[in-house]
Amino acid sequence: MPALLIFGQHGAPVGISMTMLILFVSAKLLAEISERLGQPGIVGEIAAGVLVGPSVLGWLAPGEFLSAMSDLGAMFLLFRVGLEVRSSELLRVGGTALVVAFSGVVVPFILGGALLLFWGAPLDESIFVAAAMVATSVGITAQVLSAKGMLGEISSKVILAAAVIDDVLGLIVLAIVSSVTRGKFDVLQLSLTTLLAVGFTAIAAKWGSRAMQKVAPHVERRLRIAEARFVMSLSLLFLLAVLAVSTGVAAIVGAFLAGLALAESTGARERDLAQGVSEFLVPFFLAGIGLHVDLAAFAQPRTALLAILVLLAAVISKFVGCGLGALGLGRTEALRIGVGMIPRGEVGMIVAQIGLGYGILTRDTYGVVVFMSVATTILAPPLIKLAYHKAYVTGNGEEVLRLG
Repeated sequence: MPALLIFGQHGAPVGISMTMLILFVSAKLLAEISERLGQPGIVGEIAAGVLVGPSVLGWLAPGEFLSAMSDLGAMFLLFRVGLEVRSSELLRVGGTALVVAFSGVVVPFILGGALLLFWGAPLDESIFVAAAMVATSVGITAQVLSAKGMLGEISSKVILAAAVIDDVLGLIVLAIVSSVTRGKFDVLQLSLTTLLAVGFTAIAAKWGSRAMQKVAPHVERRLRIAEARFVMSLSLLFLLAVLAVSTGVAAIVGAFLAGLALAESTGARERDLAQGVSEFLVPFFLAGIGLHVDLAAFAQPRTALLAILVLLAAVISKFVGCGLGALGLGRTEALRIGVGMIPRGEVGMIVAQIGLGYGILTRDTYGVVVFMSVATTILAPPLIKLAYHKAYVTGNGEEVLRLG
């Protein structure tokens, strides 16, 4: 970003400060406008990335620094959400979440692959686009539900649990697709990766909270540093994020599991500190998604049409697949879960980048997948807001609607 590299009186570069100023302030400004227009602030923060990114003003572009800030933002967002949920409550809806996650993987994969094949794309490219449509970005839905105080709803717990399972299933799908398309299918390696990912997630979710309730008080008594409990919490966050990546799962899953493990042993002070860090970092994650939009990829009408069709398929397949998996909870909860699993966010873009790196996706198809990932992320918050409107009866018997 040479255009933003400004030098002070003594030649010290302040480009990083300018980058943070532009992205953070624009994200918060558009979030405020979005809230005043009756939409979730998250929509404005993602739109801010589109506005200042290469497609519109061209002030910023994705790079290593912003990517690192975005990753940290996603990790702290999921860590904070994990602190608000008890692992026992997630395990209680584990059966439903497993069905939701499985159907939410199978339906998008089949529909996405069929659409690309019908469009005339090569088999390898069709399979990779289908793999990108399998992903779910739990961070987006979690941010909306957390902001509205809706994490206690049963549908919210199913969404969070299903998204974690979805990440493991998505890893398996991506590993299979990558192996098949490159002609290097290794059953032993795939089995080992699956075993490690499933084992790590299951152990951390089931026994993490119980272990931290016993360990945390002893560690805190022996530490003399300031904010000892918060330091310990951050250490666990980064440790589980590293372990998650080592087993093939996304770092954000490890961050969520760290929050989950600490949920029943963390005090108000640590929660406030985590909230403060999240308020600083999360805008970089959300605006960072918008930065990846490249509208130049849609100069060709055929590419633009494919992008719209892929977007429709992505929305419908997750809504139908996950909604059907949750029908046992009732139509209202199934509707909420179907909508909550729609956003693909950064997960879909990562799959697209892998496909582009392998030479399987063309530049146009890569642009289509990125567009689908960003568009589902922007569409999801307003749809979630509508889905979580609840009917209740007032004292005079009149039925009204309220959020949360």
